[in-house]
Amino acid sequence: MAEAVDRKGRVLIIAGSDSGGGAGIQADIKTVTMLGGYAMTAVTAITVQDTKGVHGVWPVPIDAVIGQMRVTLADIGADVIKTGMLGSAALVEAIAECLDEHALMIPRVIDPVMVATSGDRLVDAKAVEAIRSELVPRARLVTPNAPEAEVLTGKAVESIDGQRRAADRLLELGAHGALVKGGHIGGSVITDVLQTTTGEWLFESPRINTSSTHGTGCTLASAIAAYLAQGVSVPDSVEQGRDYLLGALRTAKGLGMGHGPVNHGWSLDRE
Repeated sequence: MAEAVDRKGRVLIIAGSDSGGGAGIQADIKTVTMLGGYAMTAVTAITVQDTKGVHGVWPVPIDAVIGQMRVTLADIGADVIKTGMLGSAALVEAIAECLDEHALMIPRVIDPVMVATSGDRLVDAKAVEAIRSELVPRARLVTPNAPEAEVLTGKAVESIDGQRRAADRLLELGAHGALVKGGHIGGSVITDVLQTTTGEWLFESPRINTSSTHGTGCTLASAIAAYLAQGVSVPDSVEQGRDYLLGALRTAKGLGMGHGPVNHGWSLDRE
C-alpha cells in the first residue's frame, strides 16, 4: 500500500481531458505546477471540447485508467489524490477499489464534476450515486458547486443556509470536509462554505464580472489539492486556492468565443 510520509507536493489527478485546455486534466496540471506541486494523471475520458461546449466524449477503458493509477502510485507515490470527471458507475467503483487497495491513507479531494460550464451533462445518474456512496465517505474534502451539492445531498442550495445544510449532509455521508461553493448563487458577493469535522469557515469575495469561467471548479479543486500535498491545512489550502483562482479570473485573457478559460499562468505575468 502506497502511503505518503514526506509531503512532496505529489498530486495524482484522475479526470477527463479538455482539448480546449481550460478545464479537466489540462487545467489540473497547469494549476498544480504553478503552485509548486508535481502533477501525475490517470485520464478517464477524451473530450472534444472548446469554450462553446462539449462536442464529444470518448471514455478511456477502465483497465487503462486503473493501470495509470497503479503504476504512478507504485513508482512515484502521491501525497493527495484529486478526482474530476468520472463518467460511469463502473469506473467510480473501480477507482474506489484501487484507491482502497493502493492509496488508503492518502488524502482525497473529490471534485464531483457533473456538468460543464457550458451546461453539458458529463455523468449519468448511476455515476452520481456511485460518487455519493463510494468516494464521498473517504474524502478529505468534497468540492461541489451549488447544483452538484443539490444532486449529491437532495438539499436545496440557494443560500448560505442551504450551503450549510448540504455540507452537513456530506459530512454525515462520511466526508471529512465539504466545501460547498456559492458561485452559482446570485449576488455581488460569492460565499463559499467550508465545513470539516472540526469547524466551519466562510470565504467571501466580490463577484468578478467575466465570461471567462471555464474550468473554475477544476482549477480550485486542484489548487487546494496542490497546497494539501505540500502540508498546508484544509482551511488554509482553501483560502490560498481561492486566492489563486481569483487572480486567474481577474487576469483571464478572453480566449475563445464562449466561456473562456481562466489565466492559470497569471503569477508569471507579474514577474
